[in-house]
Amino acid sequence: MWKKVFLFSSVALALAACKADKQQPSTETPVKPKPVQTTTQRPVFNAPADSIALTGFNGNVNVQQFIDYEANSGRFSRAELQGFFNQAVYKGNIINIMNRPGTSRPWYEFQKGNAGAAKINGGRAFYQQNRAVINQVAREYGVPAEIIVAIVGIETNYGRDMGSFRLADALPTLAFDYPRRAEFFQKELYDLLMMSKESKRDAFSFVGSYAGAMGMPQFMPSSYRKWAVDYDRDGFRNIWNSVPDVAASVANYMKVHGWQTGGRVMMPVSLTITPQLQAIIDEKTALNYTVGQLRQLGVVPQGQVSDSEKVVLFRLETRPNVFDYYIGFNNFYTIWQYNHSRMYVTAVRDIANGVGAGGL
Repeated sequence: MWKKVFLFSSVALALAACKADKQQPSTETPVKPKPVQTTTQRPVFNAPADSIALTGFNGNVNVQQFIDYEANSGRFSRAELQGFFNQAVYKGNIINIMNRPGTSRPWYEFQKGNAGAAKINGGRAFYQQNRAVINQVAREYGVPAEIIVAIVGIETNYGRDMGSFRLADALPTLAFDYPRRAEFFQKELYDLLMMSKESKRDAFSFVGSYAGAMGMPQFMPSSYRKWAVDYDRDGFRNIWNSVPDVAASVANYMKVHGWQTGGRVMMPVSLTITPQLQAIIDEKTALNYTVGQLRQLGVVPQGQVSDSEKVVLFRLETRPNVFDYYIGFNNFYTIWQYNHSRMYVTAVRDIANGVGAGGL
């Protein structure tokens, strides 16, 4: 199946891209994605085994168990799955990238590359080129146009850096040769195969990052299946080339994850740091405290906000060992669910304020 579909899917994608370039804003109700049916917990196939580099995919015991499980489910035939793994190419360089030691940059370094003048100016240009459809999406979903633009900007520099790895190579490599995240990547591989079947496009035609994120908004396959939107109504949720689909997909994600129309993202506060406040800052990001509770601990918001509003308290290092403090509102937490980084959320807010009139 995978090989047969590949023969014509690349042409279909090219035609879809050409159509997207000429797409006018839709005047019809966008087609919402069908909800993905949840199933019981998937098993994880992670037995000790030689590297795929030595055995190939179809020579690996965990791959064979994955094939057995999916074939028995009736979603795919054994021949389809074996054919897929025969075509998949092991990418050892991806494992090398994943095994690199993590580095943590302070905000004053992160901000320069992710929310500086170049990113804001690029956002203004992208918004100007696509203003009509982005504004239409913003009105329909209740998510500011500037937030939609900022997400696309920080994720892929407005579509310039979407990645060039075939997901049908990257995800099998990670699913079966990166044991620490086997459960996650085996599930994403399953969703890639389902994407291929549902869209009638070859699994090997989808490209993205080395970790499997796709298109301008860098959706993983599971996110694509749940939240991507065919806004231009051409029959394909094209988050690679169709700005209408991209904008609606980002807005849909934000709306589903709790975006409050008209709400702010964050606000500066003044405080004198104490062990108790530092412990709160160090907690996992969540809306665990009300403004009133934080006021009692000496936190003073630099603006009007209800004592009953739930927030997260956090800090950003503006120069070595110097910190500014903030509270993040519901919409801060919504963006944080897109990428679990407080600096990421702040960068999105800063780009959005730079593209628009500010106030977020």
